[in-house]
This record gives sequence, structure tokens and C-alpha cells, in this order.
Amino acid sequence: MPFQYKLAIFASGAGTNAEAIMAHFAAHPTIGVALLLSNNTNAGALQRAKKFGIPSKTFARFQFRESGEVLSWLKDAGVTHIVLAGFLWLVPQNLLKAFPQRIINIHPALLPKFGGKGMYGSKVHESVIASGDVETGITIHEVNEHFDEGKILFQATCPVHPGDNPDAVAQKVHALEHAHFPKVIEKWILG
Repeated sequence: MPFQYKLAIFASGAGTNAEAIMAHFAAHPTIGVALLLSNNTNAGALQRAKKFGIPSKTFARFQFRESGEVLSWLKDAGVTHIVLAGFLWLVPQNLLKAFPQRIINIHPALLPKFGGKGMYGSKVHESVIASGDVETGITIHEVNEHFDEGKILFQATCPVHPGDNPDAVAQKVHALEHAHFPKVIEKWILG
């Protein structure tokens, strides 16, 4: 791939954000998705990558946390930036050091609220509803050694209406994710 900037996407689940990113950069002149990596051999994101002709690999906890294997895959693919798109594990030090300020994540709430270990997917939306907050949204942030504590790059909001259930909130949040994440990634890389 002759791209100036090469993304690796890490995803643990269905991969709708990964697909939105792959679609956005499919015809981009300087940014391309070089690799999709997952900690889940059944992740829907793997099939989405195949649809776009993007190589993918899966890994176990040991490969990710205690060996240099995942880092060597990233280097071999010429990856310049990493995007976490529904990836549930904490990023280890070797990746943080190899990609300083070049790893970002999307979180389905307005950080610093409703973040941290164990706060993902419907758990976040249930907490938002239980809090009585009248709005929620997305946060795109740099990744550091703690869950959901890196520098915030972008936030977008949506209303939480009385009677909304977690699925209704999730639909609104997914719409924000798909609309904004690829554009924010592009701006983050190109400045």
C-alpha cells in the first residue's frame, strides 16, 4: 500500500465503527487501513475487514500483553497510527511507547463521566439512564495507560429522553460514532 499514513484498527466486537472507518478511507489519497486486529476470533469486525480486502489477525492476551508479537505485526504492516474501535482491552506499554500520541479510542459517553474499566457498550448506556442525565454522546480521546483517561480530542452529544432504554440510547450514540469518528481520525492524522 503506497499510503503516507497507515492505520491499524483494533476491534473486539461487531465492527460497525471499523466498517465506517474502512469505508471512509477506502479511496483516500494519503490514509489507508493496513490492518485490522482483534482479541476475539468471532468478532464481526473480521468479516467486515475481509469485505474491504484488509488483512486481519487475531491474538490472545499473552501475545498482546507479554510478547512483542502484535507490535511486530504493526511494524511489518508499516502502521503509523492505531485506532481503537470497540476494543475492550487496556493497551500495553510497548504499544504506547511505539506509538506516542498516535493511538486513539472512541467511548460511547461524554467522558469523564461513565468511563473506566468495565464501562463499555450497554453498561455505559444503562449507567447514563440510571443517572438521570438528559444528554449523552461520544468522546474520542488519545489513549494512555489508563482506561478512558487520555486527552479528549472531540465530543458530540445527543439527547436522552424520558423512557429511552439502553437500545434507544445505543442507536443515537452509534449514529454519532459513524458520522464523526472517521472524520475526526482524518483530522487527527492530517492536522
